[in-house]
Amino acid sequence: MSILVARDKETGVAIVTLNRPERLNAVDLGMASQLSCVWRELRCDDSVRAIVVTGAGERAFCTGIDRSAEVPQPSSPYSTDDPLLAIGPKANDLWKPVIAAVRGMACGGAFYLLGEAEFVVAAEDATFFDPHTTYGMVSAYESMYLALRMPYGEVARLALLGTAERMSARRAYEVGFVSELTAPGGELMAAVRCAETIAGYPTGAVQGTVRSVWAAKEGALARAVTLAPHLVSLGSLSPERQAELFAERRSKDFRVR
Repeated sequence: MSILVARDKETGVAIVTLNRPERLNAVDLGMASQLSCVWRELRCDDSVRAIVVTGAGERAFCTGIDRSAEVPQPSSPYSTDDPLLAIGPKANDLWKPVIAAVRGMACGGAFYLLGEAEFVVAAEDATFFDPHTTYGMVSAYESMYLALRMPYGEVARLALLGTAERMSARRAYEVGFVSELTAPGGELMAAVRCAETIAGYPTGAVQGTVRSVWAAKEGALARAVTLAPHLVSLGSLSPERQAELFAERRSKDFRVR
């Protein structure tokens, strides 16, 4: 299974694990569909009052969409089909609190999940980057999510420098994207500890608070997202040229800031 769900009915916490470590937890079409189903299932499970999302293995939380996934696109420049738009909890009308526990790389499409989590706990060896521009793609949705979570200059630098630079967990903590740092391997326990505390509070108050905080951001996000398909269609290179650049620029040379 590419998604694992463990429920603890005593504490009210569920752990959702992206389980494709051999692919750095990259999201293929099957995994995207499973994630959407998982969030909708958890909506209706009253024994689950808080959720932690994490990635299997030590190398990556998630590296975005699996490049082997073939996503047919409409010929119109006014629309783009993005299978990752429905992988987040808010996109599936889930208003139970979700905490992300990140170790290793989190890049590209991972920000659909991190952008819809209430907060992020990260191991000190976690890194964040967005490879889109390196391979001739517009970073639209990812940057829009990040713009709600960190200062404009940090978002722009992360998106524009592509694979040449990675934001360290320490820097992500300094700019407010990460709320807690742990030793490598301690991020899940720290996130679960937070989730257990939250799960012990009255459900209505917790979910109402989640909905309230998100309401303060969703208007701006909704307006931005209406532009995203056009920006992606107009500014991105053809899939064939993207693949060529990916093959040409698969370099391990990068700096961590």
